[in-house]
Amino acid sequence: MNAEPMEHSFDATENPADEAADEIREALIAYCRLQSEAVEQINATVRASGVSFTEAALQLGLVTPREAREADAWARDNIARRNSNVIEKAVRRQTGNAITIRHAVIGKPSLRLLPAYDLNNPHSEQIRALRTELLLLNDGTREARSLAILSPCSGEGRSQLAGELAIAFSQLGRRTLLVDADLRNPSQHFLFCSEVPWGLAQSLAFGEPAHLIGVEGLPFLTVLPAGPRVSNPLELISGGRFESLLKHWRRDYDFIIIDTPPVSQYADALTIAALASRTLLVGRTQSTPYKDVQAMLRRLGPTQTRILGAVVSSF
Repeated sequence: MNAEPMEHSFDATENPADEAADEIREALIAYCRLQSEAVEQINATVRASGVSFTEAALQLGLVTPREAREADAWARDNIARRNSNVIEKAVRRQTGNAITIRHAVIGKPSLRLLPAYDLNNPHSEQIRALRTELLLLNDGTREARSLAILSPCSGEGRSQLAGELAIAFSQLGRRTLLVDADLRNPSQHFLFCSEVPWGLAQSLAFGEPAHLIGVEGLPFLTVLPAGPRVSNPLELISGGRFESLLKHWRRDYDFIIIDTPPVSQYADALTIAALASRTLLVGRTQSTPYKDVQAMLRRLGPTQTRILGAVVSSF
């Protein structure tokens, strides 16, 4: 697919001194699920009349006053959280706030990921209900909530659930990172229709920055694919670099969802569960062997991860 870089920058007609303008624009697009045609219509009104993106959207009836107020509140709160990072704040001062967010590749959710396309579908409702339950289980920490998705066997819907949960969290208007840490049989690049020559595996192997993927229609979601397969995945996951990356991600994102290999076949997921500290278990109706579930629970014991619950999938 076309790998044109995506850039989110301040709208030409917005006040460049107003740091919230671009945040509000992205929040409105996410909250109101504005399609590209609607965004272009708003941009045309901005160019023609010189009003802000929000004012143009209100004039066109594409957002409500309440949605505009909520987007404004979220944007300013997000800026306050981000500026608490001393290094980023200093960089912003040095560059006059002209910071842009770039993704080397833009992916697109596959049609299997219903929450990205059909919010009224019963399955999408179930995913949002699960999201709510997970939020209620928050332990009050101020750092990003990282969650490893584990299953005892392959083919149990683990990767799809990870992708759908990441979409659901990003639809709250919060920065969400989906990490494909299944270096054995990765699938998030299929689910988000993007092939990349450099992913998590290569970042761990060579110590280079991760190449992140933006997602069309979901401005608050970022995906880190596993990348081409490597010969030593467990060593890479256990080598300390993954833990360092996770600490970095916790500063930059509100939610981190981590896809993993099946526990019954590989030990990678146990290391990831220990580092993530929170785990959601997945099984499949009339398919997952009970003995494999019991074995997984025994192996998870020493990791001291907090098991938030279990999902029995039928998809």
